[in-house]
Amino acid sequence: MCGRFALHLAHRDIQEQLAAQEWINQDQFVPRYNVAPRSQAPVLRRSQPSGSGSASSEPSTSTNAGDAPLVLHTMKWGLVPHWSKFEDLKMNTTNARAENLAEGTGMWNSIKGRNRCAVVCHGYYEWLAKGKDKLPHLTRHKSGNRLMLMAGLYDSVVLEGQTERLWTFTIVTTEANKDFQWLHDRQPVILSNPDALNTWLDTTSKKWDDKLCKLLEPYSDRNSPLECYKVPKEVGKVGTESSTFIQPIEKRKDGIEAMFAKQKTKPVSTATTSRSPIKANDNKRKMSASVSSPSKPAASSQVADDTQSEDEVLIIDAPPAKKKCS
Repeated sequence: MCGRFALHLAHRDIQEQLAAQEWINQDQFVPRYNVAPRSQAPVLRRSQPSGSGSASSEPSTSTNAGDAPLVLHTMKWGLVPHWSKFEDLKMNTTNARAENLAEGTGMWNSIKGRNRCAVVCHGYYEWLAKGKDKLPHLTRHKSGNRLMLMAGLYDSVVLEGQTERLWTFTIVTTEANKDFQWLHDRQPVILSNPDALNTWLDTTSKKWDDKLCKLLEPYSDRNSPLECYKVPKEVGKVGTESSTFIQPIEKRKDGIEAMFAKQKTKPVSTATTSRSPIKANDNKRKMSASVSSPSKPAASSQVADDTQSEDEVLIIDAPPAKKKCS
């Protein structure tokens, strides 16, 4: 499944990277590290064919997919079908199962042939269940700042008592790639290359065909590998925002790498060099005793030191205390 993702780039950077001709309702999207369901986020789709004057809020009707420019459109996450009279908050439409699309079952039949889009993100979050604990992880393209495009469906409706059209979307999920099954049994359908994107966004036939089913298979693009790493638990709370949410937890300022860096730069204490004559004599006695005794005590002392070091790492690696965000 996909219940949270990150998209923190500036509007201009997003639009330039995707070569979108226009961004509809751009002002409704705020770049965020923690995008949750029922919030506003941009999707990429085809607009009206060239020569129609401007990019329209209506889907493309072009006879050639290449004639229709790419358009970004800010929509609400959580699809509300066009036949709805009101927004049913109890209906979970944040994800659409690929199996239902391929088999032709479920509520998606009426839109899967004509309303396909790509949901834009930096990467998506998934939680690893370990007993009663759940550890968040971020999955993204290994190439760094490259945007990830997840297959999606969208729809629009004017609800009763409203005058503005409501645009909403859902993210299509499929079986997890075998390399990611340790994390979760589902993952988003990722459109990792131009051919996949163009095939998915081509809705000129208004029908569903077999070539689309191939895109719904578990991720297998070796030319664009994915990376996944553990991130802070704070991302689990809706409404919290921090740039650390997309950083590996070990590289945080309060993480393991920072701890070892502090140990390397920590000045050597001078307390051991300023001993009293009595303590110095005691130390001499201890040194002579250690020379005459077997090496076993020294080994046990080393084990004790190693154990203490391991305990420190475990403490630092524990989830940081929750902080109130301003």
